[in-house]
Amino acid sequence: MKITKAVIPAAGLGTRMLPISKAVPKEMLPIVDKPAISYLVKEAVDSGIQDILIITAFGKEAMADYFDYSPIYDHHLEKKGQHEAAQTLRSLADMANIYFLRQKEAKGLGHAVLTAKSFVGNDDFVVMYGDDVIISEKPVVRQLMDVYEKYGLGVAGVKEVPWELVMKYCSLDASLLEDHVYHVKNMIEKPKTREEAFTNLSILGRVILPASIFDILEQTGPGAGGEIQLTDAMKELCLREGMCALDFEGTRYDMGSKLGFLMANVKEGVKNEEIGAPFKTFLKEFIKEL
Repeated sequence: MKITKAVIPAAGLGTRMLPISKAVPKEMLPIVDKPAISYLVKEAVDSGIQDILIITAFGKEAMADYFDYSPIYDHHLEKKGQHEAAQTLRSLADMANIYFLRQKEAKGLGHAVLTAKSFVGNDDFVVMYGDDVIISEKPVVRQLMDVYEKYGLGVAGVKEVPWELVMKYCSLDASLLEDHVYHVKNMIEKPKTREEAFTNLSILGRVILPASIFDILEQTGPGAGGEIQLTDAMKELCLREGMCALDFEGTRYDMGSKLGFLMANVKEGVKNEEIGAPFKTFLKEFIKEL
C-alpha cells in the first residue's frame, strides 16, 4: 500500500520555549528564514505525500496563514516587479493538500493522533512529530517508506541516544533484521530508571502506522505524565501485528528546545546561499572571543 497521508501533531504549548512561545507558536520559529513547520511539510512532499493534516490548537492560526495565499504580499511584490518572489510565496500553498484541525484539549500525542482518524480513514499513514526537524540528503519519511514497503509493517524512525536521555524519550526492545533495520518486540515511554529501559534506541520524530492504531488508541488510557501516549499504543501494536524500526540517516533538531533551535540556525545558516559566507566569517571571528 502506498503512503499518501501525513499527520503532523503541532498543538503543544511549547513551554520549553517560553516566553517567546507565548506569542509565537514554536512551530513558526524560524530556521534562518523559514518556519520549522515548513521543513516538515517539505520533507513529506519530497517523499511523495499528497495530503497533510496539521493538528493545531488555540492561538496557532499563524501556521494556516503561512500555507495560504497572501493577496497583500502578492500585490506588493508584483507592483515592485518581484514576480519570482511573489510566485515563491504562492507556491507554499500549492505544495500539497494541507489541512488543519484543532486538538481542543491537551491530552497527549496519542490523543492528537486519534483526532486524525476521520482524515486517515483506512489508510496507513505517517506521523511527523511537530518538534522534530530532520535534515538529510534523502527525506527521512522516504527512508521509512522503503522499510514499510519491504516488510509491510509499521516503522519507527529511531536513533541511539545517550542513556541519560532515554528517560526523556522512550526505549525499544529491538533486534537487528538487517543493516540499520530492527524488529521491535516491545517499547516503553519515559522509563523511570535505566533498569526499566530495554535499549538506548529511542523514537525520534517519525513513524509510519497502520490505520489499526486508531482502535488501539481508543482503548489506551493515560500513561506517562497523565497523557495518552502514542508509545503505549505502539507497544500494543508491536504485540498484535509487529513493528519495525529504522536507524535513519539525518541530523535531528529538537525545535521545542532553545538549544535545538540555536543549533539548527547555526548549522543551516552556514549553508544558506544568501548569508552563508559572511555568517561563516562572523562565526570564525566570534569563536576567537570565546
